[in-house]
Amino acid sequence: MQITYHGHSTIEISTNGKSFIIDPFISGNPQAKTKAEDIQTDAVLLTHAHLDHILDAAPIAKANNAPVVANPELAAYMRFQGAEALEMNIGGKLDLGFATAKMIHAFHSSGIVDEENQTILYGGMPSGFIIEAEGLTILHAGDTGLFGDMKMIGDRHDIDIAFLPIGDNYTMGPEDAAQAAEWFNAKLVIPVHYDTFEAISQDPHAFVSKLEERGLKGQVLEVGQSMEVSR
Repeated sequence: MQITYHGHSTIEISTNGKSFIIDPFISGNPQAKTKAEDIQTDAVLLTHAHLDHILDAAPIAKANNAPVVANPELAAYMRFQGAEALEMNIGGKLDLGFATAKMIHAFHSSGIVDEENQTILYGGMPSGFIIEAEGLTILHAGDTGLFGDMKMIGDRHDIDIAFLPIGDNYTMGPEDAAQAAEWFNAKLVIPVHYDTFEAISQDPHAFVSKLEERGLKGQVLEVGQSMEVSR
């Protein structure tokens, strides 16, 4: 399995000869090392409806004839944009054929702001994903604050890699993310959702040090960097 970090919360996973991308925010990210039109994928997974997680979802999905996987409200919005969409909701598990995706809780907000018409479109409940493929379990927490059921999720799933937001202001900061890492009990924790904007500026290496103090393993993936993982 190959995992590529495209910056912000955008994770691309290649497995079993296929690939999917989570929360594609590339064209609007000044740190991105690739272009949205260069992404080749078989599915697009969305955690919630904020622009910095869905900006490139419909264009990537349409260019690749790939479905968008999202909650019902966000899936409907993606269909409005001309993309194919598969609906699921929190607690459900979807079989993509080459991987499964289970939707889990996240505590955040979710909506699409229409500045021109000064309206806000409800984007459904925010979420995270637990991905299973090649005998590996990958958790993408989405945008979230700390909540106690993270421990339950960690107890019920043998998580190999967890992607956790550390940016603060809009999500958990490093202290809460370190506690989340302990509760999820992942074998490896990778920080996301930081440094894209000034409001979420953080030192990911300092976060990894916090994890090590708790006896946990962390790793910083630079934007555009890939890693190979196997069971």
